[in-house]
Amino acid sequence: MNQASVTILGTGSALPTYQNSPSGQILTLCDKSFLIDCGEGIQLTMRQMGIKTARLYCIFISHLHGDHCFGLIGLISTLSMMHRTQPLHIYAHADLEKLLRPMLDYHCDELTYEVIFHAINPRKKEVIFSDRTVTVTTIPLKHKVPTCGFLFTEHHRQKSALTGECEYHYQPRYAYVSDTQYTESILEQIAGVDLLFHESTFTNEWESRCATTMHSTARQAATIASKAQVKQLLIGHFSSREEDHSIFLHQAQEVFPNTLLAVERETVTF
Repeated sequence: MNQASVTILGTGSALPTYQNSPSGQILTLCDKSFLIDCGEGIQLTMRQMGIKTARLYCIFISHLHGDHCFGLIGLISTLSMMHRTQPLHIYAHADLEKLLRPMLDYHCDELTYEVIFHAINPRKKEVIFSDRTVTVTTIPLKHKVPTCGFLFTEHHRQKSALTGECEYHYQPRYAYVSDTQYTESILEQIAGVDLLFHESTFTNEWESRCATTMHSTARQAATIASKAQVKQLLIGHFSSREEDHSIFLHQAQEVFPNTLLAVERETVTF
């Protein structure tokens, strides 16, 4: 079985900084590359890292705040200039297509490939993608706009020696929990995953901001990881207030020791 990995393209929150770009990750699973969220400038990071955009299988957008989707129109245009021919599938709230279609018609009227939008309901847990090796399920979250995370599950089929029928074997699993207020409603769905990414916008000192912004602290992310008994926690989406991200890591590890910082241009394998 091939090793799964997550490459961090952007780990900042709404305000881009010299240190951090907005949200974006490349998940590699079963030799497929999935782009999760696409903040402004994500395609530049991909090119600087030598990530082959031709291998981009499809895109999942957690919600329509700009720091999670402003990079899409540029990426779509660039893929056409690179002569992509394979259709590009984008899974997101239905409003994304309404927002992008006018720009696509104006700026990208001669695309070399087809962009196919798949409308999802972020408030509902459901399978939105499945092929022979990967299944993607939405994780409803609590944020100011309809928002969901994504549970990626690798599966393979093999015939049972006893019955001769095909059986599915599931492993590994990656849970991406985007912008959200602390919520234990996700615990059952993410229980025991191999790697959990959970947003950690604030340090403990700013916890009072969570109620109004509907974000989480690093400690709250660690609490979720602990209660869900995940194998490893990856934290990111850091507030621009904090230049030293080690404080996020320290506060999370006090609750869940097996925590890693999401560091831009680094890859985590699991």
